[in-house]
Amino acid sequence: MKRTVTSLLGAAALCLLGSSSALAQTYQQVWADEFNTGISSSWVFETGGGGWGNNEKQYYQRANASVVDGILQITARKETVGGMPYTSSRMKTQGLKEFKFGKIEARMKLPLGQGLWPAFWMLGSNINTVSWPACGEIDVMEHINAENKVYGTVHWDSNGHAEYGGNLVTTPQDYHVYGIEWEPTYIRWFVDGVKYHEINITNGTGSTEEFQRPFFLLLNLAVAGNWPGQTVDESKLPATMYVDYVRVYQKTGTTPPPTSTANLIQAEGYSAMNGVQPEATSDTGGGQNVGYIDQGDWMAYSNINFPVSGNYTLEYRVASPSGGTLSSDLNSGSIQLGNTAVPATGGWQNWTTVSRTVYVNAGTYNFGVFAQTGGWNLNWIRITSPSGARAVLASSTSKTDNAQLQLYPNPVTDQLHVASPDLALADSQYQILDAQGRIVGSGSLENGTADVAALPSGMYVLLIQTKEQQLTRRFIK
Repeated sequence: MKRTVTSLLGAAALCLLGSSSALAQTYQQVWADEFNTGISSSWVFETGGGGWGNNEKQYYQRANASVVDGILQITARKETVGGMPYTSSRMKTQGLKEFKFGKIEARMKLPLGQGLWPAFWMLGSNINTVSWPACGEIDVMEHINAENKVYGTVHWDSNGHAEYGGNLVTTPQDYHVYGIEWEPTYIRWFVDGVKYHEINITNGTGSTEEFQRPFFLLLNLAVAGNWPGQTVDESKLPATMYVDYVRVYQKTGTTPPPTSTANLIQAEGYSAMNGVQPEATSDTGGGQNVGYIDQGDWMAYSNINFPVSGNYTLEYRVASPSGGTLSSDLNSGSIQLGNTAVPATGGWQNWTTVSRTVYVNAGTYNFGVFAQTGGWNLNWIRITSPSGARAVLASSTSKTDNAQLQLYPNPVTDQLHVASPDLALADSQYQILDAQGRIVGSGSLENGTADVAALPSGMYVLLIQTKEQQLTRRFIK
């Protein structure tokens, strides 16, 4: 969205690297806002005018965003607030929902009119530390004026600033799904599933190392500015940008097994989080740590492989002025790994390593770190297997085998439907665990549904016990 054009990369940047994954990988939804019951707590609103770095003419305020019949509506109006002649809304997930890699998409219908500038975009989570454009920016979709095209663009810090833009002819006044696929080697742009643009970011190609870090999401409707121009067709006001949903998917598959003392999980490399922010660290090796950790915040790291069953050493690199407590878990709290005390180290950048030993059955899990109390920073996690641990087969009573288990809708509002072409679920019992591993619901699947209406918004694990095995699946409320 922020735009200061100084150079365009040539067409050579479109050259693709032929590569294939050694593991079959598929996208799995990890977060969404369907706007079925209003605007979720995953968004915060910007407030103010001042041009927002682009000489825009609107004053952003919460009042210009609403949900009607399950559709988010951001409306630009002709009204003077804070010395600006127009009002609108800009909302973001900064500090609440931040993601590194994945498929990010939104179904949207855009307003047409001279001076209108709707956007769905992303900024690097370290923007408060390194500023823009060093934080990086990914514009999933931008549209200006009454054009019949949209733009997919990235911005990053290279000798001041560089950008790369692309466009696709479309009908923006109708609903379309705008999305990107963002992986360590590329970013690809799509409209309704059709790719129209790609940039290579392999190993920071073109000084694009900014795109190897977590980002947060933004939605806004600007009025006027350097790019659309300062002329506004006021006959088109009020003008509304409609958003049916925003969804984030990430790939399944496995990371290298944590069998070596050299194998670290960088704290800022989370696949999902709640409430934390990366920042520059003075710890050995430099880079970033995760900070601004309050009670109840968490970080999740996808697909961590424990190659054998046995006792594992979990090490945490921490700093804290007054101490605190963290806990770890697997698969969104369905397996608890216990609490670890964070000592008072004398400052936010005075680092020490604490550890605990836990027994883990062989398997691939999503690994989570949860703040039982806040007030500490985390730089890295190291998971080391004992040299004497032996490989074993998973028990048939505890595996989450390859049976097809379908949960829908997901995210869910009231009734979660459960179905399987492989298993008879009529006599099965279920439990629902929250992100801390607490049982918050239970019952029988006699009618193929689980009642989740009373649950607050969040991520949960459905645990189903059949006559033959135990199955777990994650869902979002």
